[in-house]
Amino acid sequence: MTTRESGRDREPLLEVRDLHTRFRTDDGVVRAVDGVSFSVDRGETVCLVGESGSGKTVASESITRLIRTPPGEIDGEISFEGRDLATLSNEELTEVRGGDIAHVFQNPQGALNPVYTVGWQLIEAVRLHDDVSKEAARERALELLDRVGIPDATARFSDYPHEFSGGMKQRVVIAMALASNPKLLIADEPTTALDVTIQAQILRLLVELQEEFDMSILLITHDLGVVAEVADRVIVLYAGKVMETAGVYDLFDRPSHPYTRALLGCLPGRGGRMHSIGGTLPDPTDPPPGCRFAERCPHAVDACVEGDQPPLYDVTDGRDAASAPETTGSADGPDVDHRVSCVHFGPGGDPSVVLADADTTDGPDANAESSAGGDD
Repeated sequence: MTTRESGRDREPLLEVRDLHTRFRTDDGVVRAVDGVSFSVDRGETVCLVGESGSGKTVASESITRLIRTPPGEIDGEISFEGRDLATLSNEELTEVRGGDIAHVFQNPQGALNPVYTVGWQLIEAVRLHDDVSKEAARERALELLDRVGIPDATARFSDYPHEFSGGMKQRVVIAMALASNPKLLIADEPTTALDVTIQAQILRLLVELQEEFDMSILLITHDLGVVAEVADRVIVLYAGKVMETAGVYDLFDRPSHPYTRALLGCLPGRGGRMHSIGGTLPDPTDPPPGCRFAERCPHAVDACVEGDQPPLYDVTDGRDAASAPETTGSADGPDVDHRVSCVHFGPGGDPSVVLADADTTDGPDANAESSAGGDD
C-alpha cells in the first residue's frame, strides 16, 4: 500500500547503482542514462520524473534489459531481491521479466495484438507463468478483467482490442501484467494518452492493486500532478542524471534543485502562476561540463559549469550523500534522505539562493488535481 512516507525504513526490493545506458549512433555515443542510482523498497511507489528525453524510460527498460543491444550498451549493478540482473543469462532474465517484474507501457494499443481476442491474450499471459489448464487460465483471466474494472467481463472476454476504449485497453494491459503476480510493476506513463477523468481512475486502480497484490511500483512520468497523487518517493532526472531525490511531501514542500522548482512552476494552480522552462536539453552525445541543467538555470555560477555533475548533497546539512549516513525521517518533519545535485547545497554554497526564488508551500495533495494530459 502507498504509505506516502518520507523516511526509509523498508526493505529494498530493487537497487540500481551507477547505471549507464549508451547508444552508438552515426552522430556519436548517446549517453541516455549516465550514472543513475536509485532503489525501490517493498510496498513502495517510486516515481522517476522529468521532461521527455531525461532518461526515465531508458532507465526503466534497462532494468530488465528491454534495450536492444546493440546499438544499446548497459553498464551498472541492478539488484533485484539480491540477484544482480545485469549478470543473468537471457533465459534466466526471461523468468524474471514478465514474472517477478512486469511492465505496463504508455501505449496500450501497442501491447495488444489486434488479431486476437482480449480473452485469448489474457489466457496466454496466465499460462506463460503458471502451468495450469486452459479452463483454470480462463477463470483467472476473467477474475483479472473483473478486478481491473472491465464491466461485464464475461461478455467482453471475446471482444477484440479495437472494441475497447483507450482507458479500457489500459485496464486490460494492467490485467495482463498482473497475471504473473509481480513483485514489482514498472509503469511507463500509463495515463499519458488518457483524458483527465480516466487518468484519475487508472491511478486509483494502481494504488488499490498495489495494496491487494502487495507489490512495489516504479512509475515513470513527466507529470508532477501524477507524482503528487501516488508517490512515496521521487527521483528527478534530467539529461541522464539524478538532480534530486526525496520523499513526496518534502519534494513538494521544499523542492531544492532549480530544475525541480522549474518543473513545479509548470503545474497549473501552484501559487496562481504557471511557467515554462526556457531552453532545451543538452546534446546527449556531447554533454556540457558541470551541472547538466546549468545552461537553463537562473542560479548558475561559475562552479556550475566546471568539472562533473555535482554529487548528491544531503539537503538537511549539506553533506555529500556518499558519506552521509542513512537515517529515518517521517512525514511530519524534514526528509533526511532528501538529496540534491547542486553546488549551492555543497561546501561553501548558499541554499537560500535557490530556495528564496518562489513560494513552495503547497503540499502534494493540493496539486493532485493538476495532473495534465500527455506531452504529445
